[in-house]
Amino acid sequence: MLKRNSVTYKNGWNYFQLEKFMSKEQLGGFNCAVVEYNNYLNQDALRSWDDHIAFTLLLREKETKSISAYMSLIADAIKISVSEKELHSLKYPFKTIPAMKIAKLAVDNEAQEKYKGIGSFMIHIAKSFAISCNKRYMACRFLSVDADIEHNSSVLNFYEKNSFLVNEELYNKNRKTISMRRDIYC
Repeated sequence: MLKRNSVTYKNGWNYFQLEKFMSKEQLGGFNCAVVEYNNYLNQDALRSWDDHIAFTLLLREKETKSISAYMSLIADAIKISVSEKELHSLKYPFKTIPAMKIAKLAVDNEAQEKYKGIGSFMIHIAKSFAISCNKRYMACRFLSVDADIEHNSSVLNFYEKNSFLVNEELYNKNRKTISMRRDIYC
């Protein structure tokens, strides 16, 4: 059995480099368990960038130069209830709070076998981007995600392990995704 390397936010940069997805020439060989996510990267991510809809980042393994993961980030605003605002010590009359959404997050099958923690490392990167955005451009209090339970029933556990909470205000048991948030300052 192949020993998996553990990736953390402290050592991840020893294994990987991050790059903006700007050209089809950057692609090659990415394959995750969800066909829809493979198709998005190969067919829609560049168009989303050109249309100013989503910003896609590729996580490339330094040793092999292969794409180990990708994520697309977009601007968002989430509705949270009074009790959820209290949980985050937000004393504002507004129901909607600014967020940066992880619109897509996918890890390559081979990379998942070789490394443990790539998805969590990607969330750390998203959090860093959100904090940087706050310092330079505009306010952003949360990371948000629509956890895709249709394609992966354990994804909820993954996001909860990474400090995401279900958004009560947007919760619906009949949805294929579950809206979640993570306070970037906790």
